[in-house]
Amino acid sequence: MHTWPVRQFGRVRIDVREALAFAAIYVLWGGTFLAIRVAVLEIPPLLTAGVRFSLAGIFLYGWMRARGQPRPTWRDWRHLFVIALCMFVMTYGPLFWAAQYVPSGVVAIIEASLPITVAILEVFVFRTQRLHWRLAVGVAVGFSGVALLLVRNTGQHLVLLPCLVILGAGIAWSLGAVLSSRLSLPSSRPLCAGAEMMLGGFILLTISVSAGELDPLPHVSLKAALALVYMIVFGSLIAYTCYVWLLGRFSATRVSSHAYVNPVVAIVIGHFAAGEIITGRSVAAAALIVVSVFLLLSPPAGIHQGSMIKAAEGA
Repeated sequence: MHTWPVRQFGRVRIDVREALAFAAIYVLWGGTFLAIRVAVLEIPPLLTAGVRFSLAGIFLYGWMRARGQPRPTWRDWRHLFVIALCMFVMTYGPLFWAAQYVPSGVVAIIEASLPITVAILEVFVFRTQRLHWRLAVGVAVGFSGVALLLVRNTGQHLVLLPCLVILGAGIAWSLGAVLSSRLSLPSSRPLCAGAEMMLGGFILLTISVSAGELDPLPHVSLKAALALVYMIVFGSLIAYTCYVWLLGRFSATRVSSHAYVNPVVAIVIGHFAAGEIITGRSVAAAALIVVSVFLLLSPPAGIHQGSMIKAAEGA
């Protein structure tokens, strides 16, 4: 049986599998934002999202069923359908549309603020978490970062409406994240993710056809096709599988550290691979949001954070 090497660096032992898995959720999810941007500039946005999630969902769900996971009950399917509506249809449909007009690095910065929305919903709407100083400071710092990015940002000439659409879509994702911790679902996280992606992808494809995105059939260049393949294989399958595997070996807080790294990776990749502009204002906004997410994902002992961890899952 093959054993993966463990490297010794002074007193630090590094498992190569763990290092590669963290690299996957840091870099592959960070690169997904540019892939979305490249794809939707040629392929209609709802079609892009529908193809991505339906194919990834079919594969992930089928793989987990083949490994012996039980089929969800009808009650489970109803709950999975509701979550799919929130976390895929109402989130990624608008996000993929907005990505036509907003640089990938900016999309990543806005998306990084999702745990802030979850915290507000849990404290003030569902009242499943009490307001403590760390959470309050995290929310305030995060909103300061979003405001700094969007309000009178003449350096990047951002179109405000698509940015607000991304923020609004984030509310739907956050609602889905909260519901995920409240509704009864199958115990297998990958099975649930596959079912939700599959359902969400089918709905997005239906809306795409109804909206006339296939009339006429879009021309798809090799670059756009490769971007779509990247999203399916590297973003939705490889990175997510690494994410789930890491959750079985480390605390959820440590694994969710990707939420601090993904925006930075997205900004760097967008700049060097696509020539997107980096301004001091966008860097400062990203820094504020990263600090906010750190405060929200590392609360004092005894504070429930399951929904915020769910909200921090990659794009």
